[in-house]
Amino acid sequence: MTVSEQAGEFGLDRAESDERIEGLGRYVTLADGVTETFDVTEPFTGDVIGSLPACQAGDMRAAFERAREAQAEWAERPVAEREEIILDFHDLVLDHDGDLLDVVQVETGKSRKHAHEGVMDVAINARHYGHRAEDYLSRERRRAGVAGAQKTWVYHQPVGVVGMITPWNYPLSLTASDAIPALLAGNAVVIKPAPDTPYSALKAKQLLEEAGLPADLFQIVPGFGPELGDPLIEECDYFGFTGSSETGKLVASKAGEHLTKASLELGGKNPAIVCEDADIDKAVEGLIRGCFTNAGQICISIERLYVHESIRDEFLERFVEATEALDLGATYDYSVDVGCLIHEDHLEKVEEHVEDARARGATVECGGTARPDLGPSFYEPTVLTDVPEDALACCDETFGPVVGVYEFSDEEAAIERANDSEYGLNASVWTEDYDRGVDIASRIECGTVNINEGYAAAFASIDAPMGGMKDSGIGRRHGDEGMMKYTESQNVTLQKAGTMSAPPGVPYGLYAKGVNLALRLIEKVPGAR
Repeated sequence: MTVSEQAGEFGLDRAESDERIEGLGRYVTLADGVTETFDVTEPFTGDVIGSLPACQAGDMRAAFERAREAQAEWAERPVAEREEIILDFHDLVLDHDGDLLDVVQVETGKSRKHAHEGVMDVAINARHYGHRAEDYLSRERRRAGVAGAQKTWVYHQPVGVVGMITPWNYPLSLTASDAIPALLAGNAVVIKPAPDTPYSALKAKQLLEEAGLPADLFQIVPGFGPELGDPLIEECDYFGFTGSSETGKLVASKAGEHLTKASLELGGKNPAIVCEDADIDKAVEGLIRGCFTNAGQICISIERLYVHESIRDEFLERFVEATEALDLGATYDYSVDVGCLIHEDHLEKVEEHVEDARARGATVECGGTARPDLGPSFYEPTVLTDVPEDALACCDETFGPVVGVYEFSDEEAAIERANDSEYGLNASVWTEDYDRGVDIASRIECGTVNINEGYAAAFASIDAPMGGMKDSGIGRRHGDEGMMKYTESQNVTLQKAGTMSAPPGVPYGLYAKGVNLALRLIEKVPGAR
């Protein structure tokens, strides 16, 4: 079967898709002529879908130069004008939903259902920050040091040019959604997308420009980390990274050399606690999504299920049955539940985790098999039990469609096991007692905890911050923190009367006594503390 025939079978017009993909190349930032290119492949088939310039350090530095020039003018624009552009972008995202889904699917291999989550995320972030940016960024009046003699305000100034290295698993949402608050705060953004998935970022740039964003304000520089990572970190005024904890520590160290502030959303080995009073039907349905969305290639997916002993057998039976019912395949419509892994190298990692667990005594309840009949990197959704603590699948992030089910009898022990990890990104608690759920959630060491949901509820609540504890990262996206991290807080204080030193002719010793007395009196005044 030819590529075109196969694509047609999947439900994608290959000729039309190739034309759209090829056209996105014009949005790449280049300093000079192209010397090298790299191929981008379709995970469903392994076939090449396009080629892009492999940018070098000179291209990255040129991108920052152009971005700085554009940023100076952009920062002078009223925030309301910036909001209008982002809200127009929101409308364009929804108008071009089908095109965006095609691009995301063709370079990630995820199902259309899971690709749609990324498109929704971009629209939600654009709507939220497009309406809230002016409130977040407005000048704030603060209590002055000397009441009546001073006035104090806090201004929020843009940092300048934000540099980002974005991952392959959610190439649209983790590019556009993180860039939106940075742009609204008055910054320019330069992005190095993952070489596996550059076209989603380029599509976002296309729509942003169509919405009215100045072209040089948002730069996409595709290529590889060894050539582009260092110059990006060296040139940027703020650094954003989403990826593995191992790589995050390396880039954080590099940012530290330049005293560059950074936000890092890293890996997770995310737990779920299913209490004895949980609604089993709801828990099974929610955790199927929590474990196998995007074939488990999502930092906040659930990889550890702790189930109370009184319902363990029933839960496991239903969960395995639901896992086996998932439709695994490659289509460009909504008929398939789970797509494939990003490439064969990642497939090998997932296989290694499962085979290591099996060799150490774990039981494969379902799945545990690659599916080359479907494509080069398909792997069946897999449920493991009896996973020993020294198995890779027990403690290391698998980042694939694999989950271990464990039993507990004591709630405190379950919380302790949930926290027994170097990671702390996301968690899930299932109980019909809402107060109990909140109490358990508050004691889990994770940046987001969902009650009666796997991950989506907390992630969609974008008025609240999202990020990791422990080795799962630093900084937050979403909410006020997701925008204010791209600003510098500036204290501006007006001295209206008097001075901050001893008046003329007053000995300093006498002045010091007077100040000390005043401080004692102020301590007694309600509301002055």
